[in-house]
Amino acid sequence: MGDARGAGRNVAVVAASTDPSTGEQAAAIPAIPASAGALIFDQARRLLILKPTYKSGWTIPGGVMEADGETPWQACRREVREECGIEVHAARFACVDFRPPRPGNPGGIRFLFDCGELDDAVLAGIALQPEEISEHRFLPIEAALDLLRAPIRRRVAAACAAKGPVYLEDGRPPAEVGP
Repeated sequence: MGDARGAGRNVAVVAASTDPSTGEQAAAIPAIPASAGALIFDQARRLLILKPTYKSGWTIPGGVMEADGETPWQACRREVREECGIEVHAARFACVDFRPPRPGNPGGIRFLFDCGELDDAVLAGIALQPEEISEHRFLPIEAALDLLRAPIRRRVAAACAAKGPVYLEDGRPPAEVGP
């Protein structure tokens, strides 16, 4: 998934407000970064993966939600359009994954949508965003998982194995939450 380099991107900040009736400052509310990604398959059920220019490893189309109220599905569609030059019109909600913060990484919430198998004519129109993406491949799921970065690998594997939406924490289903 993309990063928070662009203007207007949602980054981890703390928002505070003042209670108008008392003038006291209310408790700070953390702003949690959120992003959305897309599972896009060809007619042979091979997964589209992307090689980003700004980090190591491979990823799937997707990126950070804009801080202007953009929804996860809108962010997914926008990121696919920006990174790949194609439009996705429908999807199945596949996964939400909470990534805890770590030093140097604010963590966040990752939404994943299964956009299904797209027609060859649509996929022939892939035009990569050269500033962010250097190449793309369609690979069988297992081969794609071998190349994906660890957090995305766990998320994609869980979403592809499930029969319905999946809730994850750091790419793993918590024992206390059933399917």
